[in-house]
Amino acid sequence: MAAKALSFDVGDYVVYPKHGVGRVVELQSTDIAGMKLELYVLRFEKEKMTLRVPTNKAESVGMRKLSSDKTMQEALATLKGKPKVKRTMWSRRAQEYEAKINSGDLVSIAEVTRDLFRADDQPEQSYSERQIFEAASSRLARELAAMEQVDEPKALNKILDILNKAAAVYNKDKVVEK
Repeated sequence: MAAKALSFDVGDYVVYPKHGVGRVVELQSTDIAGMKLELYVLRFEKEKMTLRVPTNKAESVGMRKLSSDKTMQEALATLKGKPKVKRTMWSRRAQEYEAKINSGDLVSIAEVTRDLFRADDQPEQSYSERQIFEAASSRLARELAAMEQVDEPKALNKILDILNKAAAVYNKDKVVEK
């Protein structure tokens, strides 16, 4: 069974696990140490960063096309679930959260977003919790924005709406919408 390399075209949105949603802006061919190398040139607007990925390494580094609608719906459904807060040390949980975010898996990123979300009537978060929450929710919002062809703030508002409604259900002290 031959491994077929993933193929992306110029203009395609792609997800690079450690950086989130970027866009293929160019296919480049370059000579390195006497070998011809084909590269995807990715642009990450939010970070104002350009990344070059060898075409033959795209799959092994986890680069992928945007998620399917089914996967996005599963991620949004995850946001509606009851937050799972482990009682382990924060440093260990923080590492797990970072690993989930950097995995590029949309449902894992949604879990982190759900678990670290705090409604206005809930206790304050620590600075590091807030940082990880913002990283996860931003990563989720960028992929949602690219899929729905809206801007990131609009996608983030949709995510926060879902989280606030779920918080109202699980906190019971708010009136549940009908």
